[in-house]
Amino acid sequence: MKAFAAVDLGASSGRVMVGRVGPARIELSEAHRFGNEPVRAGGTLYWDILRLYRGVLEGLRKAGPVDSIGIDSWAVDYGFLDASGALLGNPVHYRDGRTDGVSVTVPEDRLYQIAGLQKLPFNTIYQLMAARETPQYAAAQHLLLIPDLLAYWLTGELGAEYTNASTTGLVDVRTRNWSSSLISELGLRPSLFPEVRSPGAKIGVFDGTPVVAVGSHDTASAVVGVPAAGERFAYISCGTWSLVGLELDQPVLSEASRKANFTNEGGVDGTIRYLRNVMGLWPLQEAMREWEISDISGLLGRAARESPLKHVVDLDDPVFLPPGDMVGRLATAAGLSRDAEPAALTRCILDSLALAHHRAVEQAQELAGRAVDAVHIVGGGARNALLCQLTADACGLPVLAGPVEATALGNLLVQARAAGVIDGELAALRAVLRETQQIVRYEPGGDPAAWRAAAKRISG
Repeated sequence: MKAFAAVDLGASSGRVMVGRVGPARIELSEAHRFGNEPVRAGGTLYWDILRLYRGVLEGLRKAGPVDSIGIDSWAVDYGFLDASGALLGNPVHYRDGRTDGVSVTVPEDRLYQIAGLQKLPFNTIYQLMAARETPQYAAAQHLLLIPDLLAYWLTGELGAEYTNASTTGLVDVRTRNWSSSLISELGLRPSLFPEVRSPGAKIGVFDGTPVVAVGSHDTASAVVGVPAAGERFAYISCGTWSLVGLELDQPVLSEASRKANFTNEGGVDGTIRYLRNVMGLWPLQEAMREWEISDISGLLGRAARESPLKHVVDLDDPVFLPPGDMVGRLATAAGLSRDAEPAALTRCILDSLALAHHRAVEQAQELAGRAVDAVHIVGGGARNALLCQLTADACGLPVLAGPVEATALGNLLVQARAAGVIDGELAALRAVLRETQQIVRYEPGGDPAAWRAAAKRISG
């Protein structure tokens, strides 16, 4: 067995996980966890990137000797470097309002044919259009996405890992490289964008230890961590966001796919993560913060006793994207009073999220022409038994929940393969997970007609 360190950064916390991996064995432990709290300054919401880097360094120190290091994080956000390699200010948070109303001159259907991405207001392409006239942009020599920035500080090596670069809207989904023609047409500088590297490539060395590119978009690593056998599965990487979709060999670039707002993001081994972003557990996380409730188990227990599908909302509505006053916005949309019982609003959120999961799974099958036999839920949402059961009920399919640590496991497995510990393609990596990880199965139940009626209430 060899030891590997997975640096895994999420929207609310970061951690360094250590995995000891053998050909059919993996043992996971947490070396260090640290907070990730955005900072608002001068009217802009920033990531506290130096605090995150300090947490990474402390985590690697606590991890002890390892055979390599891999980094994954959320997508789309970036930092600019000047000619000396210095960071030009903290990266702006994707929930900042600077992209509100920002558009591009390239028609949306053409953008989709090039990059294959769903339209989200915070995609890197729109962030760069908002930043294009700033002094920081004028001084920038390099653009690095968050995992690439941290890898640069560890190794001194510039680069752009493919799975994360594919979320920018500036990578050609067919060539898997930057679209220089699109970048130039948008009035951006192609020289800003470093060479693209693939998962498994060696980036450089930190303190004598190799740093290896993994699926640096956390969802790409999470999909590696789906313990599926065969191809007939849908996945939901469920946390702050729910990323719902299929793993494909080729992108789906039809007009129907574009209008349904499905994305074709890069996956490990050249796969396509064909998915939609669903709001996920963000509304519940924000509501619990406002209620000052930390006991989610008790809250979910009370929510389970609430009447099913009594109140549902469209969680894909952008009104739920920003932080602040989540309870008020949810209550208004659900037709509840602001001082409604937290259990009632929680049940509304989870019923609505299950409906959103079903809608995305159903559309993905139709648009990609691939039927599925089961839905895998990985990530933090796999611990939420009520949500898993409701998703099974809404989809009419078995839900296989776990592993919770799919992202870290996917990160570690790609490193282990690069080190020669495991041979083979994704199927071989997933076989290790099926042998070693706890997976809970939820069979569909409930009244399918009630779910169809609730879906119609949302769609109008």
